[in-house]
Amino acid sequence: MSTLTAILIDDEISNLKGLEQKLEKLFPDIVIQHTFQNPEDAIKTLQTQQPDLVFLDIEMPRINGFKLLSQLASINFQVIFVTAYSEYAIEAFKQNAIDYVLKPIDDKELVVAVNKALQVIQTKSDIDSNHKLVNLLSQTISSKNKIIVPTQKGMSFIPQEEVMHLQGYEGYTKIHLICGKTILSSYNLGKFKKLLSASFFKCHKSHIINLEKVRHFENEGYLVLENTQRVPISRSNKKAFLELFN
Repeated sequence: MSTLTAILIDDEISNLKGLEQKLEKLFPDIVIQHTFQNPEDAIKTLQTQQPDLVFLDIEMPRINGFKLLSQLASINFQVIFVTAYSEYAIEAFKQNAIDYVLKPIDDKELVVAVNKALQVIQTKSDIDSNHKLVNLLSQTISSKNKIIVPTQKGMSFIPQEEVMHLQGYEGYTKIHLICGKTILSSYNLGKFKKLLSASFFKCHKSHIINLEKVRHFENEGYLVLENTQRVPISRSNKKAFLELFN
């Protein structure tokens, strides 16, 4: 096997050291380029330097493994999740061809997961595997004009016309529905902006509104929606908003 490169990401130093030792023993031809405890640092590196293989912890503070991947413009590496998730999540990974190993890491399971990833890398027989991964974790709007939002128990499929507005919140997005309910998505607001229909307008860096739900424009810098909620509109977006109605 030719030399391949890997990056390890886990907020626990003991987990990083343990995985690094196992890889050095079981796969000496894999060169570990970096190990990261801080997901923000990992994102910066992966934006400019992508290895062949990334071992990624799911449960990390601030930015979990799913969100980390969603913040990358491209993914040109194979991913092996390192997780303590429950069986229903693991089954979902299997069905979507995502590799994983459970904590505490068993040598045999690690060998199986790594060999599977290496086969894809070496044969390049699954070019779109990473696209499937991104689609599963970080997007998308379906052909039936619905927002697809992963939840703990599965996925929610929300018709866009049932969305009042979307609010950026600490790297997440709050989806406000016309029924009064709110759904918290791990996708950032920028992802939704690219995928929503023309009925939606980004009026503020933290807000996207459904134009069909706007009832008033207030000169002091607010849009009033049909549920009486006031959403700020930035000065730079006022002109673009008003031009929509000319």
